[in-house]
Amino acid sequence: QVQLVESGGGLVQPGGSLRLSCAASGSIFSINFVNWYRQAPGQQREWVAVIHISGGSTNYADSVKGRFTISSDNAKFTAFLQMNSLKPEDTAVYYCSAAVSQGGAYRGYWGQGTQVTVSS
Repeated sequence: QVQLVESGGGLVQPGGSLRLSCAASGSIFSINFVNWYRQAPGQQREWVAVIHISGGSTNYADSVKGRFTISSDNAKFTAFLQMNSLKPEDTAVYYCSAAVSQGGAYRGYWGQGTQVTVSS
């Protein structure tokens, strides 16, 4: 069984920063890529960023490019989302998802989400 657990959310003022973590645990052979998504109240889930674990390449939604940075600590099966210059419109529940192999084919897993609120 594989679990993803997000942490690091909270309340921050506009212009502030937060660092989210996504820790994978269980019987893990390898992780192919990790995505961050977010969902604001009454809105559809929105893709935010992706990191390809083996090569380290990253990509971002236009709405966060230049402000958010995705990274990973491969030895600890943990991914991060550094969020700077936060805006009220960044308020959402942030989820991570990962393609994980337990020795066979990669399967997708989701975390439970962490709330980020940007407000003065």
